[in-house]
Amino acid sequence: MSVSEQAETPWWKGAVVYQIYPRSFFDADGDGTGDLAGITARLDHVRDLGVDAIWVGSFFPSPMADFGYDVSDYCGVDPVFGTMTDLERLLCAAHARGLRVIIDQVYSHTSEQHPWFGASRAREDGKSDWYVWSFAKRDGTPPNNWLSLFGGPAWTWDASRQQYYLHNFLSEQPDLNFHHPEVRQAILDVAGFWLDKGVDGLRLDVANFYFCDARLRDNPPAENPDPARPYHHQRHLYDRSRPENLGFVEELRRLTDTYEGRMTVAEIGSHSYIERSIEYTEGERRLHTAYNFLLLEGGPLTSALIRGALEAWSSPTAWPSWSFSNHDVERARTRWGGDDAPDEFAKMLIVLLACLRGTIFLYQGEELGLPQARVPRDSLKDPEGIRFWPHGLGRDGARTPFPWCRGAPNSGFSEATPWLPVDPRHDALAVDAQECDPDSVLNMARRALAVRRTSAALRLGDIVFEDTPEPILSFRRASCGERVYCMFNLGHEPVQVPGPPGQSSWLLGVPDVALYNSSKLQLAPFGFAVWR
Repeated sequence: MSVSEQAETPWWKGAVVYQIYPRSFFDADGDGTGDLAGITARLDHVRDLGVDAIWVGSFFPSPMADFGYDVSDYCGVDPVFGTMTDLERLLCAAHARGLRVIIDQVYSHTSEQHPWFGASRAREDGKSDWYVWSFAKRDGTPPNNWLSLFGGPAWTWDASRQQYYLHNFLSEQPDLNFHHPEVRQAILDVAGFWLDKGVDGLRLDVANFYFCDARLRDNPPAENPDPARPYHHQRHLYDRSRPENLGFVEELRRLTDTYEGRMTVAEIGSHSYIERSIEYTEGERRLHTAYNFLLLEGGPLTSALIRGALEAWSSPTAWPSWSFSNHDVERARTRWGGDDAPDEFAKMLIVLLACLRGTIFLYQGEELGLPQARVPRDSLKDPEGIRFWPHGLGRDGARTPFPWCRGAPNSGFSEATPWLPVDPRHDALAVDAQECDPDSVLNMARRALAVRRTSAALRLGDIVFEDTPEPILSFRRASCGERVYCMFNLGHEPVQVPGPPGQSSWLLGVPDVALYNSSKLQLAPFGFAVWR
């Protein structure tokens, strides 16, 4: 990439986006639940990390069957999170600090309490076909074999309408019928409402789930099913990732492009992780970027996993996004490192993420090295976790309150009993406990993001991997004449690796990197070295 091309690069390309789960970030009104005013109150922490934008999770009116991802009003703010004025203040405060704001948009489904669904159920206001309805088979069973991600059939019988309705998630989350042009226009109007409010981007929840097969054909069985969930026993050919979806995301892109400097990022849920993400971001007509679950659920941390993911993204016109943790998966420190993963492992994860090619998403608490919280059975709130207990602990362990002050009640998150309990192990990792420690995970995160921000190679450059044996991961980044070399020891034992050539400038490394001579390094367990 040339210097002139770099100058014209949109802000989101290569950016670092900090994901905030509003319920658990900071409680400003003292009711035990985080809120929009709480985010505003703690924006200086986010700014000081050196990120470019925040992604604020769902804050819309909702009965909270799925904690905000069952929306009953697309153009409002749920009172638990505050008011529209609070949202407007957050936008102003973020922009004043140089932070862009991306918000969730949940278009695939609504709450069953959305007025649209009430009208559709009653066949009123021309909305009879705004949701996916179908008659039962002759034997009374659902129209096909589709399954819900949260367990059981993807169909629920509605006695008043005498039909089944589709829900890919909870029965309280009926799926909209995107085959209906008025539905598509209504959703575009929602997007326009928030873009008019001044948000800088839209994060599109389950963006490949908008359309289903109009003929409602059965899904075929999977060839190598995951035994943990019946949902994974099917090849999801007809209930998601339909070709018609691409036409709608192109409509959404056209709308977004009428607003200067705005962007869209898709969440892609598919076993064809990279292929599907590229499909949704290819060229200038579709979404700006997408992240998927390959590095969120894709097995043990190995150099082959990281290299395979990034090399598979081969499209020159589709821009990738990557994340290691979010509100839907087990935190990376625990998922990849186990319960006893040391701080050095958490530091390595932050630096590795900061060195990857693409836009990166950092989930709240990753900068502190938080492990997955242990939530007692009687404190679980997540419907998925409750349903699959104890074989699947659900999402609550990644959603517990953010620890601000060590030793304070609820680690400084709230003066009231929080909606989920604070894990005692998180208290020692609170922000104020790490601020003054130069060797803390927090301060390593700040250094890593500062290096990325000032490096054209790390932010926008190409990536070329070296052929190294496990557990060594080695690659080069290059842009505008700058070359950055990145080397990571993903294993539990020290390793000897080639060192930097002469005239190199050291950027990042753990204190116990041992320089043997001009051509050899020894990386400690979970050690890393980054040089220019």
